Amino acid sequence: MTVVRDAERRRIFLMRHGSVSYFDDEGRPVPPDTVALSPLGREQATAAGRLFAQSGMRFDRVIVSGLARTVETAERVLAETGQAIALEPRRGLREIEGGRLGDIPLEQLREAFVGAFDGTGGMDTRFLGGETLGELMARVVPEIEAFRADPGWDVALMVLHGGVNRAVMSFLLTGEKRFLGGLGQAAGCINAIDLGRERHDVHVRMLNHSPLDALQTATRKTTMEVLFDQYHAFRSRT
Repeated sequence: MTVVRDAERRRIFLMRHGSVSYFDDEGRPVPPDTVALSPLGREQATAAGRLFAQSGMRFDRVIVSGLARTVETAERVLAETGQAIALEPRRGLREIEGGRLGDIPLEQLREAFVGAFDGTGGMDTRFLGGETLGELMARVVPEIEAFRADPGWDVALMVLHGGVNRAVMSFLLTGEKRFLGGLGQAAGCINAIDLGRERHDVHVRMLNHSPLDALQTATRKTTMEVLFDQYHAFRSRT
């Protein structure tokens, strides 16, 4: 299939990394900076890569956060497309950082897990007692502005995180440091965003496409609701 370039717009394919397990078999938290893809996560990354390969897609740049789960996802995508291209880690695009879960009172757990992404939180809303949404936006926005200003690419792949992807799309769509928590991001999903020369020329062509679950029938819970259920069960036993 021929990749069509019929307008003065560039394309970012923005992915979330594949599934991981943030809790061990007993429900205890695993340090999020160290988690690797689960078997399902590897399948999701490979499926995304196959979709790109079937479309004849070639990437000029591949951006990751540097965390292992984004690196492995990107590597599996590139393995399917057959491209040998260096990954570019951007620490400013790492996932929003939580605090110590054990310090959060049990009665405040649900709000700590889901409050930042429920679409109502302001810039001072904290994620799991850690970073605020404002702090997340403060490091994500300069990265995206710099990348957009760089003329040296036409098609880019960014493999990042659920919170960061929301921050990226929120900024591109609104032009402001706002956070649209309702932009769902399933594990291993693909978003397609076209960027024109003018600041307002932003078009989301595809949102939250999951190659292994195209109709999103696996669950109606958000990722943070699922994680809350897992951790709450552990805390309730201890």
